[in-house]
Amino acid sequence: MLRVQAMKHLFASFAAGMLCLPALVNAQEGGQLSTMPHGNYQCALPGSAAGNAWTPIEAENFRLSSASRYRSATGRGTYLLKGDYFTFTRGPRKGERFIREGENRLRKLDQNGDKTRLLCVRRG
Repeated sequence: MLRVQAMKHLFASFAAGMLCLPALVNAQEGGQLSTMPHGNYQCALPGSAAGNAWTPIEAENFRLSSASRYRSATGRGTYLLKGDYFTFTRGPRKGERFIREGENRLRKLDQNGDKTRLLCVRRG
C-alpha cells in the first residue's frame, strides 16, 4: 500500500511539472506571440520645460497593419511582438527593437537592449 501511495505522489508531481512546461517555454522565449493595435505610430523625444513637451522625429514614424506588417518612409516589412518585446524582422527597419509600455506605446531600445528616450505612440 505504501508503494502505491509513493507512485501516486510521483505521478502527481510529474503531471504538475508538465502543466508548467508551456509557461516555462514562454518565459524563456520572451512571452507569447501577439500583435500591436493597427494604426499610425508617431515617434518623438521628450522636449524641455522651456519649449515644446515633445520633439517629433518624423523619420521614425511607422504604420502597423494586418498580418504583422509595417510601412515607414523607407519601405515596408514585418514585425514580431513576443511578450512585451517588439522587433522589426524584415524590411528596411529590420533589427530595430522596442519594448511595449502600454496598449499603444513602444519605447525604442538601443543595441544593448537598454531603453532610449524615443517613444512611439499610436495616433488616431
